[in-house]
Amino acid sequence: MAKSERFGGIAMEHLAPALADRVRDLVRERRIDPRTDTDAVRRAAVDVIAEHDRRSLTGAVRPVEQAEAVIGQILADVSGFGPLQQFLDDDTVEEIWINQPDRVFIARDGVHELTTVVLTADHVRELVERMLSSSGRRLDISQPFVDAMLPGGHRLHVVLDGITRGFAAVNIRKFIAKAHSLADLVTLGTLDRGPADFLDASVRAGLNVVVSGGTQAGKTTLLNCLAASIPGTQRLVSVEEVFELKCGHPDWVAMQTRQAGLEGTGEIGLRTLMKEALRMRPSRIIVGEVRAAECLDLLLALNAGLPGMASIHANSARQALVKMCTLPLLAGENIGSRFVVPTVASSVDLVVHTAMGPDGSRGVREIVAVTGRVENAMIESEPVFTRRGGILQRDHGIPARRDVFERAGIDLDRLLGVSAWAP
Repeated sequence: MAKSERFGGIAMEHLAPALADRVRDLVRERRIDPRTDTDAVRRAAVDVIAEHDRRSLTGAVRPVEQAEAVIGQILADVSGFGPLQQFLDDDTVEEIWINQPDRVFIARDGVHELTTVVLTADHVRELVERMLSSSGRRLDISQPFVDAMLPGGHRLHVVLDGITRGFAAVNIRKFIAKAHSLADLVTLGTLDRGPADFLDASVRAGLNVVVSGGTQAGKTTLLNCLAASIPGTQRLVSVEEVFELKCGHPDWVAMQTRQAGLEGTGEIGLRTLMKEALRMRPSRIIVGEVRAAECLDLLLALNAGLPGMASIHANSARQALVKMCTLPLLAGENIGSRFVVPTVASSVDLVVHTAMGPDGSRGVREIVAVTGRVENAMIESEPVFTRRGGILQRDHGIPARRDVFERAGIDLDRLLGVSAWAP
């Protein structure tokens, strides 16, 4: 609604804040938790507007027109996240970010838009504090970065001003689950039917799969859809920096990291979670994203015969393998390439690379099989499917571990015997 729109001669931007303050007073009087009891906040807003309209009969104030619109803004201010709530409620918006108070952007279908929302520095600070209040995470001079999960399941990332120039930088990445299985990705055009059948069979058979891609390329969605193919009789344990996976597996334990407290103690990182996960009798393990030394722990688990999956930032499947050979070196000086490279070659079976096109569309670009061989310190790989002419077409590659397909009762030759499939 435009700022110039007026209610009974009173501008909405002047009326709603005053009414919202009265609603806050009533919320405190009634001891309502605005974060969890939005229905009670709505009733309080209705009561405040009704009282305002009774006063209007005396001529003391003007009546409120389009009361539902005013109630919606009050709810956003009191229970939600103010002017940003409209974007959080909009399923077409994928991400929201604030570069500075008067530069609020959103992304729809991969395309950036500058919004008309104008905030103040105090308003941004208040919004961030409200967002963090239910997360158990903090942001201060000693901890100027934070990753947290909002009540709606969206991921919040904030960088405090002083690290950024002038104002805090805020990113809210919404997890909009348009797909819950590989079949859903086929319907959306992200994946073709033949490659989807191959990936489904590969996960059921127990191959180790790495999903690679750039920022907002759809890695988490693809990882969720792959996880949906894990047999329900198996136990899944996942570890992440912030909860993002939502695969709905019937036997699933999800864990996330924890930052240090005010005393500088209590931090729990991904490496610790990996070690704990291995003590929980997992049949499968998933690492939401490998970025540092936890890659070594993942490789050791996969190399020991525990099937697993992970995502990684990379520009191609080949670069993903190179990065997986580099990250474990961060674990310490006693870890060298002579150990890591052959371990990656024997531990990773498939790399599925997804990317975002210039028009914002996301799609799997290639599926690569790792042969297990190393030549001149380089891991050999073969493309199983490559996108050509807008379709993922069959290439010459074949997964090295045929035996796992046989044990699962899957005929790999029949699965890959057709040169190309229709999308």
